[in-house]
Amino acid sequence: MLIIIGNFFKKIAKTLAGLLPVLILAGLLPILILTAITSCGEREQLTVLKLAHGLSPSHSVHKGMVYMAELVAEKSDGNMRIDVYPSEQLGTERENLEMLQIGSLAITKVSAAVMESFAPSYRVLNLPYIFTSREHTERVLDGDIGSEILMDGEEFWLRGLAFYDSGSRSFYTKDRPIMHPDDLRGLRIRVQPSPSAVSMVRAMGGSPTPISWGELYTALQGGVVDGAENNPPSFYLSNHFEVCRYYSINEHSTVPDVLLISTKIWNTLTEQEQQWVQEAATESVGYQRKLWAESERHSLEMVEAAGVEVLYPDKEPFIEAVQPLFDQYMADPQMRRLIESIRAID
Repeated sequence: MLIIIGNFFKKIAKTLAGLLPVLILAGLLPILILTAITSCGEREQLTVLKLAHGLSPSHSVHKGMVYMAELVAEKSDGNMRIDVYPSEQLGTERENLEMLQIGSLAITKVSAAVMESFAPSYRVLNLPYIFTSREHTERVLDGDIGSEILMDGEEFWLRGLAFYDSGSRSFYTKDRPIMHPDDLRGLRIRVQPSPSAVSMVRAMGGSPTPISWGELYTALQGGVVDGAENNPPSFYLSNHFEVCRYYSINEHSTVPDVLLISTKIWNTLTEQEQQWVQEAATESVGYQRKLWAESERHSLEMVEAAGVEVLYPDKEPFIEAVQPLFDQYMADPQMRRLIESIRAID
């Protein structure tokens, strides 16, 4: 949408300026290009992108996106701006994805687990124990494999910009700790709406139960599920530790968050604007990873102080339990290539 502000349009511009906040929050203006004619007759342009997600402002991923917005403003000398809307202000994770696809929202953040429903190559990131260490994870995501996966969603109007650290996921439960896959038998475990997550918990012996993140606290409290699986900051910041008193750090999966931009919006940007956005997204990754590491340490300290029993089970039985998933994935030529490429990275 183009708004031209000049001497002949001051009255119209004043009216529109008053409506902009309402239109933005209503989700009607995914991208604004504000063009002004200065008193010296010079033309100045400001491009504004909306970024919406479901995390709280205290989350390290939100802070990483805010830092990206600051970098965009700096790189563009104020000619481009990203406005960030956290805490589902503009919709749920699924709704934000759908808005990206139709071009009514510019940028969002989702888990790679959600993306496997749109782009098949994301499935490999959801395989349990596909990564051997945090350093291995970063080398994969920052390299050619990561770049390939980020671009795999373009067909569905979801262009990847970068991966943010989301740590490793482990089980937390209400009534008993998970020290071995056998301990999952008979338990209903909340999982993300991801086929890979469902298959993983089932392979370990649990009963996978997809429930939206916003409904999980109530589901745990009411006994709809017996536990869930997630990283330490999510366990802590969600207050799930108030209900679940056992946290078993088996680190069964290391699923990153994905920063996405609508391909429809991306294609309206100039080459220079695209460069600003991509550079800022890439540079924000290192900043977010540092915040994430600090958040993990703090979260574990806080849940332990609140009385949660944090345990560290032997990972080998869990790795053995999910081996059939690898056998299944290796039957797919694309998955085999990606798995072998990831394993080849030291």
